Amino acid sequence: MNSKLRSFNKFSGVFAAILCAALLPGMAWSSTTPAASPAADPAKRPKICLVLSGGGARGAAHIGVLKVLERYRVPIDCIAGTSMGALVGAAYATGMQIDEMTKITGAISTELLLKEEPPREELSMQRKQEDYTLLFGPEFGVVGGSLKLPKGAVTGVQLETVLRKLSKAKGFHRFDALPIPYRAVATNLVTGEAVVFKEGELANVMRASMSVPGAVAPAEVGGMLLVDGMLTQNLPVQVARSMGADIVIAVNVGTPLLRRDQLDGILGVASQMVSILTEQNVQASLALLKPTDILISPELGEYTTADFDSLIKIAPLGEAAAEKVSAQLAQLSLPAAQYAALRQRQIVALAPDVLPINEIRFDHLRRVNPETVLGLMETTVDQPLDQDTLDSDMRRIYGTGDFEHVNYRLIDEPGRRVLAVDAVEKTWGPNFLRFGLGLSSDFSSNAYFDLAISYRKRWINSLGANWRTLLQFGRTKSLLSEFYQPVNTTGSYFVAPYVSFVSSSFDLYQGDNNIATYSTGSSLIGVDVGTQFQRYGELRMGLMTGTLSAELDTGPPELSPGPGRVAEGAARVKLVLDRLNNTYFPRSGWRSTLDVHSSNTALGASDSYTKWSADAMAVYSLGEHTFNAYVKAGGRIGDNPLPRYNQFQWGGFLNQSGYKTGQLYGENLAFGRLMYYHRIKRASLLEGAYGGVSLELGKLGGPLVFGSPDDLLKSGSLFIGADTPVGPAYLGFGRAGDGNQSFYFFLGRAF
Repeated sequence: MNSKLRSFNKFSGVFAAILCAALLPGMAWSSTTPAASPAADPAKRPKICLVLSGGGARGAAHIGVLKVLERYRVPIDCIAGTSMGALVGAAYATGMQIDEMTKITGAISTELLLKEEPPREELSMQRKQEDYTLLFGPEFGVVGGSLKLPKGAVTGVQLETVLRKLSKAKGFHRFDALPIPYRAVATNLVTGEAVVFKEGELANVMRASMSVPGAVAPAEVGGMLLVDGMLTQNLPVQVARSMGADIVIAVNVGTPLLRRDQLDGILGVASQMVSILTEQNVQASLALLKPTDILISPELGEYTTADFDSLIKIAPLGEAAAEKVSAQLAQLSLPAAQYAALRQRQIVALAPDVLPINEIRFDHLRRVNPETVLGLMETTVDQPLDQDTLDSDMRRIYGTGDFEHVNYRLIDEPGRRVLAVDAVEKTWGPNFLRFGLGLSSDFSSNAYFDLAISYRKRWINSLGANWRTLLQFGRTKSLLSEFYQPVNTTGSYFVAPYVSFVSSSFDLYQGDNNIATYSTGSSLIGVDVGTQFQRYGELRMGLMTGTLSAELDTGPPELSPGPGRVAEGAARVKLVLDRLNNTYFPRSGWRSTLDVHSSNTALGASDSYTKWSADAMAVYSLGEHTFNAYVKAGGRIGDNPLPRYNQFQWGGFLNQSGYKTGQLYGENLAFGRLMYYHRIKRASLLEGAYGGVSLELGKLGGPLVFGSPDDLLKSGSLFIGADTPVGPAYLGFGRAGDGNQSFYFFLGRAF
């Protein structure tokens, strides 16, 4: 096994949280449910407590152990757990049955557990449109002139969605009143002491118990900043003793220390440091075991804390380990009737939560307007809570980019029920930096590089104004600065003044021959007014003024675009509708745009003309097979021709593949493309890798250069693409019907 990967996986026990997701259906548990009483008089048998250790995905072995305990009718009178053990323990303590756990576990994956962003379709249009730039994560906060990062690689929002389903006891409860008395262990990040939870909101407690430092952001409960309990009591035997246990059944699924040959990098060393701390407290706990106690240590081989795609394979290993101590377990067995009565009381029949809420309350908001957040929610007052809808609301609020943590509580006040949304604003905000990178090459004479930097100030006023500046260097040099001002709390209408400076160059071709090079530039100022169609789209209308420049750097004088500098005065209308689930490798959804640019001498322009363009995409998948259809068209409206400096430039990867990027230049365009791609590799946080083909038909009318193709163009391509931490990457080959062909490489925005 790759030791670096193993080290990282071990260090990121964060994924443990996710198993809960697998473990629990989202049903409400009534606070009036009576606690289970022992099946027999405690004086006639020992009190048995189950202790479940942390261990990430390795904790799936706990399920196998539980299965054997039930097989031998071993009564469980209390449960103490840490991290993953706290999650499995909570599921069992609140009435989850083994077959339910096994079934749900089969649907768990690392990808499911770690992706915290809401579905892209649910994001605001401002966030969606950033996807079409070179920008990639992470996002840096700018506070007091210094850069700040989040407190963890994962904030825990998706994890909490899973934990809420696991938490059948809604609201605040004493854990001794659960069907099986329960304890969970976390670590106080400030004092370094173990924190043993005897009461609280179960989902929050589990979240605290498994917050692996650096992987999952710390949880805040009762004013304490809490991280994973593995740092102090990964196998909480002493906690079980304090609950009155006469016999402890301890299950240790912790990851062994790395060998010397595996300590070959900073991740390995950091992971080993955490493991040493964990192993020391585990050994101290093991020393507390008595001869009458039972220790179960599943042999989990090379499975790591992050192997959530292997839960089905890990669970039976716990079963096999428990069977090895079957003789000891059999001595604790209850008669069948007594055990059945005990389990009947511990497996509580759960009723759905149908009580309506009377108020939605937002606590602790300092910058963000509560009315704006409320407008994002589909949960409404005077209606029963729907768990799936409420979880989607939490992810949608988190998806605005304003919060580092989003959770909720149900508060029963005299005569009313309150849904309290705990939306914690980013402590490293509200000003953010992002970076972008773009590389492209056709493996011949054309290779380009671009670097982008974005700076955004959010929540400048109570309506949610934000100011974004995007700076780009490289083949294209540009500066765009826009002040986006909503005019109501829902953000459905806005005003957006902006300034823009762009400088670039492009080559002009006659057939395959590069015959000229243009340098172009623009300096514009404008203002748009518009409306947002919730999360479906945006319509903008505006006026702009400034100057445009287009000069012939090299080439024959007859190809000169005209005066070196011209005045611009134009009105524009732009409509964008976007419901794609992903920008670069969409597997479902659709997108369409319409753009009309009308230059008019009455507005101060040197030339009067109207240019339009429109495109549309629809995507459909069957399993891992995806079909993507795309069309684009553009031209002029009216009799005035488009000036040479503002015509359609076309050609390149997936835009008439086989031709060089920008090889085709003319006054009107019609194009259609059908793509098929197949996901050949999955990834945890990213989209994975794809292989695909495209078939393309196009026509570029009124070519600027005589002799350039103006008939029907036929092209196709073969490509592989992958989502990477610095943006999408593509390697492709294209060939046109007339023999033009080219290889392509792109990193960043490709088409």
